[in-house]
Amino acid sequence: MGSRRGVIKKTELSAFSNPRAGGIIAMGIDEGDAVIAVGISDGSNEIFIGTRSGMAIRFPESDVRPMGRTAYGVRGIALRDEDEVVGMDVLAPGGTILSVTEQGYGKRTELEEYRVQSRGGLGIINIQTSDRNGKVIGVAQVTNDDELMLITQQGKILRMASNTIRAIGRATQGVRLIDIEGDDRAVSIARLAEQDVEQPEPPESPEQPEPPEQPA
Repeated sequence: MGSRRGVIKKTELSAFSNPRAGGIIAMGIDEGDAVIAVGISDGSNEIFIGTRSGMAIRFPESDVRPMGRTAYGVRGIALRDEDEVVGMDVLAPGGTILSVTEQGYGKRTELEEYRVQSRGGLGIINIQTSDRNGKVIGVAQVTNDDELMLITQQGKILRMASNTIRAIGRATQGVRLIDIEGDDRAVSIARLAEQDVEQPEPPESPEQPEPPEQPA
């Protein structure tokens, strides 16, 4: 689990085996903070955290010890003034890191460009948050086979294949993904759970010969 203020926590899945109708506590949260991402890991993954001001950190999950449900967690990334976390992902081998900004720009960057660091640091520059780009609204690990949905504050939606976004280096501004008009801005990016697959029509049954007439 990851919070807006950069706190993360790891809890054994078995701790959630007895749910209640009203829910159960999963993570202690300080005032002014909120959980913004949750992922399932196998205990040996790496974690990626991206912030609104364009910083990011990658660190081994082993830096985080398992804790109980009501624990408050530990520092995942140190935030500068007025910065906040916009995304956390449990990394899988391969893939690229997608970053999208509020003015509709984005880019993919190879995972190898983010060196593995220790948990709790300031991280490194992920994407430039210039006047052209605006602030970051989301980060996620994607593959060439993923499809994405980008939505704006005024309800404009764009669906795209991730492989149409070229992979470029860290600390760059990216390319335009969606046209933003007036006071609108991008607010969310998500991987689609499933790609549309056209179901083949069932084969036609061969015609059966009519049975011979029975003698009267």
